[in-house]
Amino acid sequence: MDVSRRGVMMPASPIRKLAPLADEAKKAGIKIYHLNIGQPDIPTPTEFFEAVHRFTEPVLAYGPSGGIVQLRLAVVDYLASCGIDIDLDEVWITTGGSEAVLFAFWATTDPDDEVIVFEPFYTNYNGFAAAAGVRLVPIKLSVEQGFRLPTQKEIEKHISRKTKAILICTPNNPTGTVLTKEEMFVLAKIAKKNNLYLISDEVYREFIYDGREHTSALTLPGVEDRVIVTDSISKRFSACGARIGFVVSRNRELMGAMLKFAQARLCPPTVEQYGAVACFKNMPRFMKPMIVTYDRRRKALIEELSAIPGVVAPTPEGAFYTVVRLPVDDTERFAAWLLTDFSKDKKTVMVAPAAGFYASPDAGRNEVRIAYVLKEAALRDAIALLAQALKDYPS
Repeated sequence: MDVSRRGVMMPASPIRKLAPLADEAKKAGIKIYHLNIGQPDIPTPTEFFEAVHRFTEPVLAYGPSGGIVQLRLAVVDYLASCGIDIDLDEVWITTGGSEAVLFAFWATTDPDDEVIVFEPFYTNYNGFAAAAGVRLVPIKLSVEQGFRLPTQKEIEKHISRKTKAILICTPNNPTGTVLTKEEMFVLAKIAKKNNLYLISDEVYREFIYDGREHTSALTLPGVEDRVIVTDSISKRFSACGARIGFVVSRNRELMGAMLKFAQARLCPPTVEQYGAVACFKNMPRFMKPMIVTYDRRRKALIEELSAIPGVVAPTPEGAFYTVVRLPVDDTERFAAWLLTDFSKDKKTVMVAPAAGFYASPDAGRNEVRIAYVLKEAALRDAIALLAQALKDYPS
């Protein structure tokens, strides 16, 4: 019996595929600093758990396919606080931000259609595209230039008759780049001129540093019917396991299609939605301190990385990631070696090889993504271990 083409084409997660090596290292008594995965260590707000504990229904029944009204209203109010006006029927709740992106793909493309992405990009876009039968058309960005977008002319070179959408993420995972208002307006101009959708992943909207501002695709004039925003509570509320996301668009026809996809999977998690409502209502209490904490970690990370010879590490502008060029020829081998052959004082570090964040063959082979989701002292220790490993690596 053959496995389906979709199953064969589905890529393994570069974030998780080294997990068996990490498990063996831990069994051998090695402490691992996890810089490979964007799992925040900051406690989930107490309001989330209090709301979950208040759930007293005797039966955990199916909820509405588009999410409970209370959470949809909370999202409407939240976006209004960001200067974005939407109606209740322009937001659906999804099973994580992942499902939101998948719904956006399904609603805007047919099999063999194309979506333009800027690489490196969130690695699971590869998997979502494979599941949807979509071809990602990558436009490679440069670490030396801080992963800034190319010109409108360069972007339009990649548009074909099969192109249906442009997919962006700002603030960006994995690079930490925040698209400027000018860059966003260029993307809107391209989408309108070429009859394309603009899918904007805005999971890290609040995670912005050095006085920068986030420009949501929902604020762009003249493309209201072309914009789809995907989002999630996972990082904002340090609640990755809740699997609560949402998708927003003013295009009612698109929203109708996505609601049918939502109906096919019945409903998003019910109890966790009540936890999300409580978090949205109490954001002022915990959001700003969280951003201050990540900013301190960001500065500590770049300070330590900048002291390592041969490392190219642009300062991330947002989110809690950066893509770093290392003085090695193959970071997949290096990342595995860190777990199988290297330790100092019974400690080592785990990074995510960046090749999995590209669609172009052989791209990112000497880069890694680092997530600065550790306390500052642990983060500095982890980068010191990385520096020592680069000295000891036998390549």
